[in-house]
Amino acid sequence: MPTKVEPLLINFRTLEEFKKFKAYGIQELSMLEDLENNMIENNSESPFYGIYYGDELVARMSLYRVNAKYDYYFEPQQDFLQLWKLEVLNSFRNRGFGKQLVDFAKSFNLPIKTNARINSHGFWEKQGFQPATYELQRDFGENPFIWLPEGVSEKGSE
Repeated sequence: MPTKVEPLLINFRTLEEFKKFKAYGIQELSMLEDLENNMIENNSESPFYGIYYGDELVARMSLYRVNAKYDYYFEPQQDFLQLWKLEVLNSFRNRGFGKQLVDFAKSFNLPIKTNARINSHGFWEKQGFQPATYELQRDFGENPFIWLPEGVSEKGSE
């Protein structure tokens, strides 16, 4: 069954689907609150992208474009993508859905930063990411992994 990465609509159906994911949390709850309080249009822009298998949302991630002035990771300093909440439902793992989401993020050809969950380092390294050089003040409590498109290097690595 062919699948594609698509932007997810902010609507009650999408938020119901999110409840199946382990990383369901504050971000989704605030979206739900916005929906309930403001009756947001069905096709409001969302930072979430997902893959449907048939009618079921089986993989998702959120992707934010971060302004260059907040770039503490890349050389030259530039806009970059922050990738969060990449998750594939257990019964759909090892079918390439995670790679498909990452490849979609890479298609913007901007550097990418993510925080690797425990036990996910191998996945990120397979996708061409590398651990960022840890800086206590910048990375406190995080485990940043970065992807560098051609012509970009890690800040301070020269």
